[in-house]
Amino acid sequence: MADMDHSGSLADVLSQLGLAMLIFLAGYEIRFDRVKGDTLKRSVWAWLIALALGLVVGTLLARGGGFGQGVYVGTALTSTALGAVLPILRDTGDLQGRFGSVMTAMGAVGEFGPIIAMSLLLSGRAPAGSAALLVVFALLTAAALFWALRPKPPWLSRVIAKTLHSSAQFAVRLVLLLLVAMLALSEALGLDMLLGAFAAGLITRLVLHGAAPESSETVLSKVEAMGFGFLVPLFFVVTGIEFDLDALLSGGRELLLPVFLALFLVVRGLPIRLLAPRDLGRYERSALVLFGSTALPLVVAITTLGVEDGMMTPGVAAALVGAGMLSVLVFPLVGLWLLARARGPEGAEMVRAGRAGRVSEGESW
Repeated sequence: MADMDHSGSLADVLSQLGLAMLIFLAGYEIRFDRVKGDTLKRSVWAWLIALALGLVVGTLLARGGGFGQGVYVGTALTSTALGAVLPILRDTGDLQGRFGSVMTAMGAVGEFGPIIAMSLLLSGRAPAGSAALLVVFALLTAAALFWALRPKPPWLSRVIAKTLHSSAQFAVRLVLLLLVAMLALSEALGLDMLLGAFAAGLITRLVLHGAAPESSETVLSKVEAMGFGFLVPLFFVVTGIEFDLDALLSGGRELLLPVFLALFLVVRGLPIRLLAPRDLGRYERSALVLFGSTALPLVVAITTLGVEDGMMTPGVAAALVGAGMLSVLVFPLVGLWLLARARGPEGAEMVRAGRAGRVSEGESW
């Protein structure tokens, strides 16, 4: 029995590392030169509207759970599984064009916003205290970003290139060091570790592209092999193993699963649809809604926290996680089909413009 408990705790630790790696890789994909201006403003407003809708809907659905459970439910409904969506779009070649830029902006806010909301609303501390800790974390992260942007000594590039295909793997170890350091910083400040993972991804991209731009893609492929080949699948496997099916099927909670699946589209997807840039075609806007409404990693984190704090019932948590699972399975597939339709005669000119990377930051609302 002790061995089984040890194995279970080890699986949970590896699952948490997989979740952290997924958020880290999502942060790494953020390119500041593409996520800015009008597109970023639209993304922020879309998430804020989703948060307001989510809190209202979550509170109405909470019934006996009250406003506390509504906050957990509402925050979960605003999340976007950016770490799961971006690799799909990159593999199909849709990440580099206009659609990819908008999706990255919408997804980044949909990933980062709920993490901030978790730290402010779901930490159990007074909002003022949480805000002060967030400011401290932001200042330390800004200092790290400033260091990452500074010119690196020539020896760093030489060491990375020399050890890139040897057992030393200096660059991979440097990436893991940055990840662990930011996770430790967030934990030391009492913030969610996912905040540290996301910030680590941002910092790592700047460090690698500044120190060894010619080797950055190779280093990323090695880190992704470790993440998508081992740690991230463990997160999804453990999520499936620990899924509380009994809680879902008791008391009619299974009826909430399709409701939550639809609410992902309404709460998160509707504001995205309304605020999507007008230069996107009809099919691309619909695909943006589906990819933006794909949600599982942060749903798992938020519902786990809610159940542990006694603010969310296991049945509601299971329904939310189940809806998140279905969203990851269904929404990206339909979204890819819509993008394929957008490449037809109706959207050919717009798609070609997107592939050429012509991003207009001054389009009207």
